[in-house]
Amino acid sequence: MKKKVIIGIVLAILLATVVGFAYAAGGDPTGANLGTAKDIASAVAGKPTLDEVATQVAKNKLGINFVWVMLTAFLIFFFQAGFALVETGFTQAKNAMHTMAMNLVVFLVGTVGLFLTGFAFMMGGSGSFSSLGGTAPLNHALSIGGWNLLGLNGFFLSSGGTYDVGVYALFFFEMVFMDTTVTIPTGAMAERVKFSAIVIGSFFVSMVYYPIYGGWVWGGGWLSQLGAKLGLGNGVIDFAGSGVVHAMGGYDGACRSDGNRTKDR
Repeated sequence: MKKKVIIGIVLAILLATVVGFAYAAGGDPTGANLGTAKDIASAVAGKPTLDEVATQVAKNKLGINFVWVMLTAFLIFFFQAGFALVETGFTQAKNAMHTMAMNLVVFLVGTVGLFLTGFAFMMGGSGSFSSLGGTAPLNHALSIGGWNLLGLNGFFLSSGGTYDVGVYALFFFEMVFMDTTVTIPTGAMAERVKFSAIVIGSFFVSMVYYPIYGGWVWGGGWLSQLGAKLGLGNGVIDFAGSGVVHAMGGYDGACRSDGNRTKDR
């Protein structure tokens, strides 16, 4: 059973990669066109014009934003190592390998799920991110009466012209938060859940469950619109993920916490 699960994961990753490249079109994947296409070098050495100075400042700003987004994402990425160690430390020795393996596989499965549909559902209607270039806006959402319910742009990181370096950076940032969400249930259900159940559940969480609610709060969805449309303050705001990440992970773990106790290994 384990071998079949592993083979299935590998095939899913390969299929997602192939389909993604097959649909890739448009956008700016290299970042060559970020900001303005104007040459940043001065036409006259030592005498830059105001336009040339402004162009360079804009490019520096984008570069700093990219570095900051990636740096913070790398730090969150290493949450996974901490989760794996603390959860394994709370289990019996006979279940240590099982718990560690769950923490590793949820990241792989979750990334594939977010790549396939999760990112589009979550951020597909969030609009243009000018701080990351804004060259490929995520501006297509399912709406009812002006209330955004579901993003529809960015499937396979390519649909709708989102084959873009700014979108890639945003995807990586959102991916590590998603990874935290799918990891929470592995601790809640340690020693009480089958490996295959974690794999299947992680696909569901990363493809549908977490992205939809995340889109309502972070992707310009209806919860974030409560302020502008109904005058309820600023709408729902979740700065660091306590409502989106931890609540979603906690709800998922609580709903599945009555699973079978892991067999002796």
